[in-house]
Amino acid sequence: GDGVGDLKGLTAKLDYLQWLGVDCLWLPPFFKSPLKDGGYDVSDYTSVLPEFGDLADFVDFVDSAHQRGMRVIIDFVMNHTSDQHPWFQESRKDPDGPYGDYYVWADDDKKYADARIIFVDTEASNWTFDPVRKQYFFHRFFSHQPDLNYENPALQEEILSALKFWLDLGIDGFRLDAVPYLYAEEGTNCENLPATHEFLKRVRKEIDAQYPDTVLLAEANQWPEDVVDYFGDYRSGGDECHMAFHFPVMPRIFMAVRRESRYPVSEILA
Repeated sequence: GDGVGDLKGLTAKLDYLQWLGVDCLWLPPFFKSPLKDGGYDVSDYTSVLPEFGDLADFVDFVDSAHQRGMRVIIDFVMNHTSDQHPWFQESRKDPDGPYGDYYVWADDDKKYADARIIFVDTEASNWTFDPVRKQYFFHRFFSHQPDLNYENPALQEEILSALKFWLDLGIDGFRLDAVPYLYAEEGTNCENLPATHEFLKRVRKEIDAQYPDTVLLAEANQWPEDVVDYFGDYRSGGDECHMAFHFPVMPRIFMAVRRESRYPVSEILA
């Protein structure tokens, strides 16, 4: 009754959703966050934002959904965190400490010059100077969302551990946010790199082994010829994500309606 949709409120609506015929629920970000970007700025990968409830509320929601034949998938922001995440705060304070290499740091802002700026209306650079560490950190999105360093094996383990944390609570899958940008490499546009696909293969392999029937949905805002690679090796039936969004078709639906023609849609699907 406070105007904030929370886990208890969602649980209370499950009977209605079941009556509507809903058999899968996708939850947008609900992890602890400063909410500067709708929750896509995560400050803790294994906790619930207090205004939404707590872990007990989440488990009750998942169990209640399963009792009604509904599956639950959740958003997982893989590429970056909030600058308020303890990892980043430790990384900026102690470059030689255990979190010093969890993010992408440089002495200047010249590296990865071929990486496009995604939010050109708000960001002048993919690099922001940190006055504490006195270095620049890399970010493909907002300057309060530093990119994680997947070259660091310890960081990879942290992410895998966080994924498994939620699977242990009973969820059925993930929408993996911003997956094209996990790795950066000099001389490239830092998107869709082979190392990114290798890490996703590892994610798929470990999850398949321990949590069969889990679905992985790639949020890769790319052209179809690049998105198809996120399914993985077709010869093995796919060894990365099970599903992916087709972003270019969405605006073309409106274009087709406006033009009263099927061609904007049929062209992009061809």
